[in-house]
Amino acid sequence: MSSMFRSLRVFNYRLWVTGALVSNIGTWMQRVAQDWLVLTVLTNHSGTAAGITTGLQFLPIVFLGPYAGLVGDRVNKRKLLLITQTAMGICALLLGILVVTGAVQLWHVYVLATLLGVASAFDAPSRQAFVSQVVAKEDVPNAVALNSASFNLARLAGPGVAGLVIALVGTGPAFLINAASFAAVIVSLWRMRTSELIPAVRVPRAKGQIREGFVYIRQRPDLMMIMVLVFLVATFGMNFQITNALMATAVFHVGPGEYGLLGSVMAIGTLAAALLAARRKTMRMVYIVGGALAFGVTVGVAAFMPSFALYAIALVPVGLASLTFMNACNTTVQLTTDSAMRGRVLAVYMVVMQGGTPIGAPLVGWIATEFGPRWSLGLGGVVAVVAGLAALLMLNKRNNVTMREQIAALRPFALARALHR
Repeated sequence: MSSMFRSLRVFNYRLWVTGALVSNIGTWMQRVAQDWLVLTVLTNHSGTAAGITTGLQFLPIVFLGPYAGLVGDRVNKRKLLLITQTAMGICALLLGILVVTGAVQLWHVYVLATLLGVASAFDAPSRQAFVSQVVAKEDVPNAVALNSASFNLARLAGPGVAGLVIALVGTGPAFLINAASFAAVIVSLWRMRTSELIPAVRVPRAKGQIREGFVYIRQRPDLMMIMVLVFLVATFGMNFQITNALMATAVFHVGPGEYGLLGSVMAIGTLAAALLAARRKTMRMVYIVGGALAFGVTVGVAAFMPSFALYAIALVPVGLASLTFMNACNTTVQLTTDSAMRGRVLAVYMVVMQGGTPIGAPLVGWIATEFGPRWSLGLGGVVAVVAGLAALLMLNKRNNVTMREQIAALRPFALARALHR
């Protein structure tokens, strides 16, 4: 089997990634349907309302994330995932029923988005850490990359299917399909050969364990830099649920099919980045810093595209840069963190990645409403470039590399060696 797909040799991982693919298609359908429902049915293209909905979905992780990570370090992650996946499926089912019956109101969407966020807060860190129990340590980078490939393959199909479903029968059935898709993950977890799972270190109950996680991160400058970069880029740059919806409706004046197509086109870039990452056996800091800089530049270019077709094409390199950055951050955090701390560290990572959304999403939605969607995209690009340059200067100082040396040796591999010598 090709080294790109070596993790698929593991029976449990094949189950896991197959179930995740089906579920992720449903998840992307719900994301598109939820934004379309809020923008076109429950409001008059209100970017603020769409931002609030997205923000509420990620708000619980800000308050629950560190505790959820500790729970993941204490309990059986497989059993916890069975509970959280079931809870998220129920949230999708309730929203679908409300929409199909015509009873849905905006506050219903807000409440269910918040409940979905609570379940996701407990699900995310354990789901990320669970990969280390399914495959051997040397295959973790490959497994993480294939997880990203699965997610982005779903992203390639999900928005397009959602746009077709919404155009034909409305948003309600899209939510119901997502509810049914959670069964794929639940079945895959039930069917796993538990004897082949790699045992995780269980953390006994004691005082101050959440604080231990923060102390551990604070003592690791590399993790601190990753956390800050992820917070800034994700909070202000990765709000494509909102910006794509507003670019489609308010700038290019297209329908749900074209809006869904934007997510699928962007997934071409993210899928390509995931497959490239699957070939790497090690992860370098240059992928993190370079990914942040490339993301900022490509988002800035996309913001100026004059037509729908050119904007869609510009999203391909945006997807490539964003996934390169996020995959490098995720893999580095997992591989360099002690097993007993992995759940808590990943929980903090998820908090900084998703917890800024309650701030960034409403802000980006407000900017798009008041000044135009192009301005909201431009903000994300500027923040990513500034954050990437600051991280680059920090690495230069730590490794005694000057900017003049980098300019004189612009060859990518020479730059990588300079950053990591």
